Amino acid sequence: MNERERVMNALEFNTIDKVPYHLDFTVPARNKMIQYLNDQNFEQNIGNHLAFTKALPLDAFQEVKPGFIRDEWGVVWNRTIDPDIGNPIPVFSQPILKGYRFPDPDDPRRFQALPAFLEKNKDKFCILKMSYSLFERTWSLRGMENVLTDMITNPEFIEDLMDHITQYNLRVISKALDIGFDGVYFGDDWGWQRGLIMGPAMWRKFIKPRMGQMYASIKNRGRKVFLHCCGKVDELFPDLIEIGLDVFNPFQPEVMDIFAIKKHYQGKLSFYGGIGIQSLLPFGTVDEVKRGVQNILDVIGKNGGYIASPSHALPKDIPCENILAMLDVLKNQS
Repeated sequence: MNERERVMNALEFNTIDKVPYHLDFTVPARNKMIQYLNDQNFEQNIGNHLAFTKALPLDAFQEVKPGFIRDEWGVVWNRTIDPDIGNPIPVFSQPILKGYRFPDPDDPRRFQALPAFLEKNKDKFCILKMSYSLFERTWSLRGMENVLTDMITNPEFIEDLMDHITQYNLRVISKALDIGFDGVYFGDDWGWQRGLIMGPAMWRKFIKPRMGQMYASIKNRGRKVFLHCCGKVDELFPDLIEIGLDVFNPFQPEVMDIFAIKKHYQGKLSFYGGIGIQSLLPFGTVDEVKRGVQNILDVIGKNGGYIASPSHALPKDIPCENILAMLDVLKNQS
């Protein structure tokens, strides 16, 4: 059973020889591990089961000045503090779309590198990554406070903007699935540590129907739908299952009872994440990390429906020894 087959079986809640896993690193954490191991290519030996890529032209990101990057939507990201994502400088100062030019979802340059990516990673479960897929794209263009206000004072603008984003995503997804991806991964944070940012009523009005459209376009092709959504959003799980979600990430143990939730949704929803980057990994001893990860594999990994992973890309404050302890357990499952 190769990595791709193992993931496919896990997501169908079938018996598997071991729990599939995936590790990702922030830029500072990756650099720290390279220095610690004295190995520029250490990630090649991790044994990750997933392979991610995006459908972007080579000039999708352009540096406008040192540390400031403009994306294809016209948003400038200040990466002088956070080199992985950055802080966005919004495009829309007013709730008006007139005159704005959306990026072209049919630009053939987006898709040129995808066949070679799939061939290179044919033994892994290959996923198209749609970062900033709806709510996040909306607030990066307009600003978080403005979007939350507009949901009440200018709902037509938010509906129109989100419809444009949804149609863009649908075109990109359709072409990528034609090429042969196993699934699509949406990145769209709706929560904070205590609940939803916009509340359930606003989520169901603006976000749910559009996510449902996108999920359906994937499910109708027989592929898997992944969602990365930080924060305490488990109140939405019944809605997400209803519209077709297959896999929820990051499955943060600091904001939800991952053991109870996995048991409750067994056979209905799979989970990807669960190894805490705010608790176990930064603060545990090597032995505590090994025991904690093993317990997660034994309990949550039982009967499929789980991809083991840290609950987010590993940050730089996690000791390298703890990362290696986690990896030792993941790689040497009996």
